[in-house]
Amino acid sequence: MMTKQPLISFKNVSKIYNNGTVGLKKVNLDIFQGEFVVIVGLSGAGKSTLLRTINKMHNITDGDITINGESITPLKGKKLCKLRSCIGMIFQNFNLVKRSSVLRNVLIGRVGYYPTWKSVLGIFSPEDKKKAATALQRVNLAEKIYARADELSGGQQQRVAIARVFMQNPKIILADEPVASLDPLTTNAIMDDLKNLNREFKMTVIVNLHSVPLALKYADRIIGLRAGELVYDKTITEVSEQDFKTIYQEEGAIR
Repeated sequence: MMTKQPLISFKNVSKIYNNGTVGLKKVNLDIFQGEFVVIVGLSGAGKSTLLRTINKMHNITDGDITINGESITPLKGKKLCKLRSCIGMIFQNFNLVKRSSVLRNVLIGRVGYYPTWKSVLGIFSPEDKKKAATALQRVNLAEKIYARADELSGGQQQRVAIARVFMQNPKIILADEPVASLDPLTTNAIMDDLKNLNREFKMTVIVNLHSVPLALKYADRIIGLRAGELVYDKTITEVSEQDFKTIYQEEGAIR
């Protein structure tokens, strides 16, 4: 019987920062196409570090990471840009151009498909502008298309960030504490948007969360980190709330 190849594979991955802080310690992990994976752990457990090694925002110190069977560890220049064009990133602080319109912020998701000079001048095709409008409809922000990003609420800004990621047609979405600063109602709406992208388009979604109830509600699989080490990995059908006591045991904090 043929074994299914993982989309993302961590092989003995370690990350040590220049100040000696251990970010990840010999992590071995496979993530498969179409999974909705939630990473949990204390602040400083290594969640953000793990997420950001997937798109090489952080370089690893040891081991290897492969995507679709190909090592990303040596990638630089155009090859790195090509990798990142296939990986959408959603940040806790939204990471929008605050003085630009919602439309312009969403279209930024297409810059990897244009020459640099067109991106700088804001020249996008009518097809991409139409796609941006559709993306905003998906997140219920069609009426805000010409508003400035800094006129929106936090939840609306995060929805713009999700629409921007949708414009990339990514295979992978990384979300680093995307709902940490939002109210409960908006939190569920944002998580629903991510789950819909996962289900409808088979995008692999990996989310860092602090909330146990959210992890239990949305995850297909829960991964636990503690002090940079992988200490938990179960599908949602195997998870019990009692398991989180093990994950959240206090140990020496890292970033």
